Amino acid sequence: MSKTLDLYEKAKKIIPGGTQLLSKRPEMFLPGLWPAYYEKAEGYKIWDLDGKEYIDMSYMGIGSCILGYADKDVNNAVKEAISNGTMSTLNAPEEVGFAELIVSLHPWAEMVRYARSGGEAMSIAVRIARAYSKKDKVLFCGYHGWHDWYLSANLSDEKSLDGHLLPGLDPLGVPRGLTGLTFPFNYNDAKGFLSLVKKHKDNIGAIVLESIRNTNPNIEFLQIIKETSLKEKIPLVVDEITAGWRLNKGGAHLLFNFEPDIAVFAKGMSNGYPMAAIIGNGNVMQAAQDSFISSTYWTERIGPVSAIATVKKIIAKDVPTHLINTGKKMKDIWLRVAKNNNIEIEVSGIDPLAHFAFNYTNALSLKTLYTQEMLERGVLATNAFYSSYAHDDIALNKYEFSANEAFEIIYKAIQSGNPENFLKTPVCHSGFKRLT
Repeated sequence: MSKTLDLYEKAKKIIPGGTQLLSKRPEMFLPGLWPAYYEKAEGYKIWDLDGKEYIDMSYMGIGSCILGYADKDVNNAVKEAISNGTMSTLNAPEEVGFAELIVSLHPWAEMVRYARSGGEAMSIAVRIARAYSKKDKVLFCGYHGWHDWYLSANLSDEKSLDGHLLPGLDPLGVPRGLTGLTFPFNYNDAKGFLSLVKKHKDNIGAIVLESIRNTNPNIEFLQIIKETSLKEKIPLVVDEITAGWRLNKGGAHLLFNFEPDIAVFAKGMSNGYPMAAIIGNGNVMQAAQDSFISSTYWTERIGPVSAIATVKKIIAKDVPTHLINTGKKMKDIWLRVAKNNNIEIEVSGIDPLAHFAFNYTNALSLKTLYTQEMLERGVLATNAFYSSYAHDDIALNKYEFSANEAFEIIYKAIQSGNPENFLKTPVCHSGFKRLT
């Protein structure tokens, strides 16, 4: 009997999909065996409901816990906020404090609005851009959440989001009236982007993209995006929800001298507490006043308090350098254990958000087997690693030892010609795919 596994069976009966986030569904990792729930999380360690201890060498709260789980500095700041009341009829002064802090790190920005999750923050950013431009269409690249403005790209062509979200995604519940308002382009594909601009230039209300994801940007591509935005007077929105704070102290766009009109932050900015920020230049951000963008819980206190504590620690401890170095070490581990076991893999991703892929036709089966063998050794692992400030050489050494044993088994599975025979569960589901 397992409290952890049994609870997930119950959840699937009373929660559609079993979880609130697709990326946390056990079926994405190891169907029937992945520990869906935790009792405690601290540093890079997690304990499930049965008291089993694991080291998390996978997603660290889907990228939200950039400092590690239950960081004491952030938690202490939040506890003080709780003791003083997290909500009242009046506003929390920390709203102003964090606005000043994040603007000071982005000299091009002048104003800030808040939300509590990345997806809704992107919707706010697009709303503001459309309110400013007074135009409707959005050209976008990458993954930007679950809201209607984004998923509506699949209304006119069911393959429009291939590589952005999930191939063949059926946007049920998205109004058909939104057809023809959102159009995807490929990262680093300046020609494709300009073609879309030429076709829709009379009604483009926003250009949306991640500054960086799995591959480095072509600087000429970013220059063309920016020049087009200025020439056509189209607000430029940069999604920093995932990349922000990991490569530098602020948005990754700063590394490329790529100034948007709006930038959006969430995830690691508040180390596991709900918080998101939409920053921008004054002219564009003032358009928020011309639309109705308002919500009670955007005014609670814990969000800005946790963000202030997290960002100050990121700066004081030079967290991005640690994340980059740790990610590089993990990439080296993957290449080393693969070479030791004669297994072909491909390593990719920016250093703090590293990935590897098995170069075989049955790659998804091998990924599942890898997760299975690592889990048996007390390691939460998949083919990705989101580094945190908590990760140290002790964790990496344990990971490498376990990974080498897992790769030995994977080599045997490959040689057998039928890796599925080595699995104790069905093959895991495939995850997000993006054009990056």
